[in-house]
Amino acid sequence: MALNFFDQFLSPTHLGIPLIIIAMIFPWILYPSPTNRWLNNRLVTLQGQFFNRFTQQLLLPLNQGGHKWALILMSLMVFLLSINMLGLLPYTFTPTTQLSLNMGFAVPFWLATVIIGMRNQPTAALGHLLPEGTPVPLIPVLIIIETISLFIRPIALGVRLTANLTAGHLLIQLIAT
Repeated sequence: MALNFFDQFLSPTHLGIPLIIIAMIFPWILYPSPTNRWLNNRLVTLQGQFFNRFTQQLLLPLNQGGHKWALILMSLMVFLLSINMLGLLPYTFTPTTQLSLNMGFAVPFWLATVIIGMRNQPTAALGHLLPEGTPVPLIPVLIIIETISLFIRPIALGVRLTANLTAGHLLIQLIAT
């Protein structure tokens, strides 16, 4: 029996093995092994069609320069989809309810987009720090506030995602009791 409602968010172990390790390794089982045959089995064909269609839908609104993000975005989506589906099984653990995993994904992706934006279009990236039509006395204060807001954004988004997942599970447990 759980001691309190938040014990369900502790990282569970089974026979001394943390289940998060199994949850992080599980998606690799779904990756097809390379083969030199002309025809693959049904699973590999279905995965290939899913990846092609998903990538096509993902890149549809982007220009040609944004297509180089396809591999990392597709890998991230397949990884998150598979570990979240694994969390639906009974007596398993969903790693995305942990703040450490959410922050581990949020900070590098945020940092990459900020650095690439500053490198490719520095005037547009810096232009977001100051709203148009700002009175001159407010300019230094607004630049400081917008810079702080820019740096807090991944932390706020990671905490919000974790809180939303936690609230859903907590509500289910409260209703169940």
